[in-house]
Amino acid sequence: MLRIPTLFAFLFFTGCVVTVHDDAPHEPAPLPPVEEAPFIEWADAGCEWSAYYGDFAWWFEADVFDSNGFEDVASVYADVMDWDGHWVDSFELAQSLDNRLMWGADWLEQSTWLDCRYSYYTVEFVAYDWLGGIDVLEVIPLTY
Repeated sequence: MLRIPTLFAFLFFTGCVVTVHDDAPHEPAPLPPVEEAPFIEWADAGCEWSAYYGDFAWWFEADVFDSNGFEDVASVYADVMDWDGHWVDSFELAQSLDNRLMWGADWLEQSTWLDCRYSYYTVEFVAYDWLGGIDVLEVIPLTY
């Protein structure tokens, strides 16, 4: 069994020298960016007659800003509610390739649960970011 003085003597014969230079200025590590929720600046929805398709066409548009960058916005939805707050239909909006702040979708009425002649809908635009931040903006759609 080695005794403690012998162990310390063995450590000195290993030939390892450690030098610490502490003359560099110490700068604090940068803070991680603050997570900000997305912000729906503007939104609009409505329907109009499309002579090309021979059907009413619903449109949903929103401008979504996120101070962490437009890449932080994960998805935007338009949830259509009835006058009494019951859900009617939902639509996922696509991000514009020309203007990354714009999101939109167009749907023919025959492919939805909506009626363009019914004027008691509200549309809740909901924007989600990748870390769970959300924003909601409610609008009344333009109906025929």
